[in-house]
Amino acid sequence: MKFKKIMILCALALMVQLPMGPASAQAADSCKIAWSHYTGWEPYAYMKDSGIMDKHAKQNGVEVSITLVNDYIESINQYTAGAFDGVTATTMDGLAIPAVGGVDTTVLIVGDYSNGNDGALIKDFTKKKMDVADLKGRKVMLVELSVSHYLLARALDKNGMSERDLKVVNTSDADIGALFSTGAEGTTVVTWNPILMSARNEPGAHMVFDSSMIPGEIVDTLLVRTSMPEGCKKAIVGAWFETMGIMSGRGNASNDALAFMAKFSGSTLAEFRAQLGTTYMFYNPRDAAGFTRGAMFKKTMDEVRKFSFDHGLFGQGASSVDFVGIEFPDGSVMGNKGNVKLRFNTAYMEAAAK
Repeated sequence: MKFKKIMILCALALMVQLPMGPASAQAADSCKIAWSHYTGWEPYAYMKDSGIMDKHAKQNGVEVSITLVNDYIESINQYTAGAFDGVTATTMDGLAIPAVGGVDTTVLIVGDYSNGNDGALIKDFTKKKMDVADLKGRKVMLVELSVSHYLLARALDKNGMSERDLKVVNTSDADIGALFSTGAEGTTVVTWNPILMSARNEPGAHMVFDSSMIPGEIVDTLLVRTSMPEGCKKAIVGAWFETMGIMSGRGNASNDALAFMAKFSGSTLAEFRAQLGTTYMFYNPRDAAGFTRGAMFKKTMDEVRKFSFDHGLFGQGASSVDFVGIEFPDGSVMGNKGNVKLRFNTAYMEAAAK
């Protein structure tokens, strides 16, 4: 019995004297980010490969992993289900999927808005010019209830038409480019870059509407769980805007970064630069924060929530457009103050600006 007591005391002494490095590493906050291919999100691949993300994570005492998910909607679904702590998504999809699904979500980074990166294409070899009116009676392939669907609805509304004038065909973004390329005359799609850039160069392709006609309405962000540890939030925002600084600079560092992103996206450098030309990137965190605080942004979010509700994205339990609350940087809430699930917090971008 005495021997057992001595052994226990020795074990306790060893536990006290052992270095705490491995235990501390295990206890470090960690978070997982998912992203999918899109011109404005390719920087996440560079952040990971260049070591910029790891550098900022180490500075903030956290671990951050970045994972590519090839299917956009699937990446958001996985975030909503809890597989990831953050995901790249538009404001509309952030509202319609995780927020409506009950996940308290914060928009951590407002990265860009589409300024021609999303568009509607019709394949026709006989006509020299086509417009929105030519969509009438067609089957239109798109990712249903995504920003492509929103773009289509806005195009129709601005031209005195409605979805009753055509048929929407739900199609994965992983397939839509090939379907347009191999499709017969009359094939019609709504999609985003880099798929759009390749598709619009196909013989017979006509762009009948694009997001430059509704500037500032399709906003691309990084969504995170509001409960994400502070260190993770600071690390991700810091890494993102360091990458933005490299992208927007001049010289070899910028060229190398853009070349990497282009190759990773499956584009040439020239094609990727062209895609950036139709993307209003917020390279400066001060500009991103200012845009998010603007009065026009609230109007856009009102359009987005109305579209979402009208198309049933709030689910059967939602009796009105005010079902979900959206909180803005000034503390005001649009919708249900008792059910705030989408928050725009510019504090981290403003800290990066300082």
